[in-house]
Amino acid sequence: MADQKELPAHLTGGVFLLAETKTEHVFTPEDLSGEEREMAATAEKFMDKEVFPRLEALEQQEEGLALKIFRQAGELGLLGLEVPEEHNGLGVGKVAALGVAEQLNRLGGFGITCGAHSGIGTCPITYFGTSAQKAKYLPRLATGETMAAYCLSEAGSGSDALGLKTRAVLSADKTHYVLNGAKMWITNAAWAGVFIVFAKVDGEHVTAFIVESTFPGVTTGREEHKLGLKTSSTRRVILEDARVPAENLLGEIGKGAYIALNILNLGRFALGASTLGAAKDLLRGAVKYAGERQQFGRPIASFGLIRHKLGEMAARIHALESAAYRTARQLDEVKATGDVIYATKAGFPRFIEEFALECSVVKVAGSEILTFVADEALQIHGGYGFTEEFAPARGTRDARINRIFEGTNEINRLFIPVNLLRRAQRGRLELKAATAAALTAAPAAAGTDDLDSARRALGCAKQALLLLLDCAHRQFGEQLGREQEILAVLSDIVIDLFLSESAVLRALKLRGRGPNAATHADLALIFVNDSLARMENRARDALAALDGDGDSRRQLDLIRPLLHWTPLNAIALRRRIADRLGTVGSYPALIAMK
Repeated sequence: MADQKELPAHLTGGVFLLAETKTEHVFTPEDLSGEEREMAATAEKFMDKEVFPRLEALEQQEEGLALKIFRQAGELGLLGLEVPEEHNGLGVGKVAALGVAEQLNRLGGFGITCGAHSGIGTCPITYFGTSAQKAKYLPRLATGETMAAYCLSEAGSGSDALGLKTRAVLSADKTHYVLNGAKMWITNAAWAGVFIVFAKVDGEHVTAFIVESTFPGVTTGREEHKLGLKTSSTRRVILEDARVPAENLLGEIGKGAYIALNILNLGRFALGASTLGAAKDLLRGAVKYAGERQQFGRPIASFGLIRHKLGEMAARIHALESAAYRTARQLDEVKATGDVIYATKAGFPRFIEEFALECSVVKVAGSEILTFVADEALQIHGGYGFTEEFAPARGTRDARINRIFEGTNEINRLFIPVNLLRRAQRGRLELKAATAAALTAAPAAAGTDDLDSARRALGCAKQALLLLLDCAHRQFGEQLGREQEILAVLSDIVIDLFLSESAVLRALKLRGRGPNAATHADLALIFVNDSLARMENRARDALAALDGDGDSRRQLDLIRPLLHWTPLNAIALRRRIADRLGTVGSYPALIAMK
C-alpha cells in the first residue's frame, strides 16, 4: 500500500471511538444546500406522481411497467447522481444522493431496483473500470437506458461470498473468457442489461467481469416468489459457456475480492441510510392513524403506550438520520481529496474503504430500526395493520430483507470490531494509545445540562469499549475472531455509540438555532437514555465471559463504573415528542428548523 495523504483526524474511519468529535466536524441534514434539497424534492414528487399511483400494478409486476418508470427516473437524473458528468451523470456526492435514495426507498421494491442499479451495479465500473469501459457503459447506466445488476452470491456461497464456484477460462485465442456457473438472488435480473459478475479464473483467482445480458450463454431463471419487495425482480443468473470479451474483465485477475468487498462497503451504507425514507413514511402513517382512530371515546394517540411508541420511533429515526448524514459527508470529504489506495495496480479511491466500519454500523442500525418502526406502525394500526389495505403490512414485509442484504447483520457485527483491530495493526488507528489513556482517565465531570451530560457519558462509554476490547484481545488473542458472541457484544456497543453521539452532536450543533432545537435535544436524549442502558447490559454479557489475568481483571473493574448513567425521565420526553407529532403530522415537520 502506497503512502497516503495525511487527512484531518475526523476523516479517519473509526476515530470517533478514540477521541471527542467537535460539532463543527459533524454534518447534519440541517446543513443541506438548497440544491441538495431540491434534488430530494424532485425525487419526492416523482414518487408521489409516478410510482405510488401505480403501486398495485407494480406489485403484480405488470409487464414493462417497472422498467418504464425506472427509465423515467433516469430521465430526471435520479439514477446517475454519482456518475461523473463526462459520462452523463451529475457528479454529486453521497450527501445529495442520500436525499434522493430516501425518497426512492419509500417503496422498498422500487427503491431496491434503483439502489442496486445506481450503487453496487454501476459503482464497480465507475471506480474500477478502464476509460474504455466507462465510456461504453456509464452514459447508458446514468440515464437509465440500461439497468445494472450485481452478481456475487451463489447457492452455496452467501455470507462466504468468496467461496463462489463460478469459473472463468480464457479462450485459446485469448479473445474472450468462458464463464460457467449460476448466481442466486440477483436483484434486477429480469430487467438488467449489464451484470457485474464475479468468477474464479481457472477456478482459483476471484475476478470481476462486465457481462451483458445479450452475450451468448447468459440467461435468467424464473422470478423468485419473495416475502416482500414484490415490485422488484429477483432471479438466478445462469452462465452456460457464456462468452465474455476479454476487454470486459473488470480490474485485474485475482483482484475481484477487492472490488466485491469494497463496493459492498458503499452498498451497505446506501442500504442502511436509505431505510430512512420508508421509516419516515411509516411513522407519518402511524401518527395519522393514531390521531383518527377512536377507542373508549378518544383518539388512541392520547394513550400513554401509543405515545411511547411514537416517541421511540421518532427518536430512533433521528439517531439513524444523524449517523447517516454524518457518514455521507465524511465519505464525500475523503473522496474530494483524490487519495488512492494501491491494493490493485490501478488503485481505487480511499473513501470506499476508509469508512467501512461506519458503513456497516449504518447498515445494521438502519435495517433494524426500519424493522422496529414497521412493526410498531403495524401494532398501532391493530387489526387493520395486518391487512394489505394499509401500508404497515407491505412495510413489514419489505423491511425484513434488509437484515440479510449486503452481508447479513451477523456478518457485519463480526466485521466491526475485527475492522477496528486490523486498522490498529496497520497503523491506521492509535488504538493502543487510546486504551492506555482510558486506563488513567479522570472521572467525567458533571455536565452543564442533560445534553452535555449525555456527551460526557458517551465519552466514558467509549473508554469502557476500548478496555473491553483490550481485555477480549488479551484473553483470546488471534482467536478472538472465533468468539462470535463477544464480537457481537463489542459491535452492539460501537453501533449504539455512533448513533448516540451523532444524535447528541447534532442537537448540540443546533442548540439555540430555533424553536425546534429543543425537539432535537429531546430526540437525542431519548435515544441516549436507552442506548446507555443497552450498552451496560451488553457489557455485562462480555464481562461474565472474560476472566483473564490480573491486569485484565483490574481493567474489567474499571469498566462497570464507566457505563453508569442516571436515567432521565424518558416518559416525559417521549410524551413531548408524541404530542408534537400529533400537531405537525410527520417526522420531517417535527424537526424542521426555521
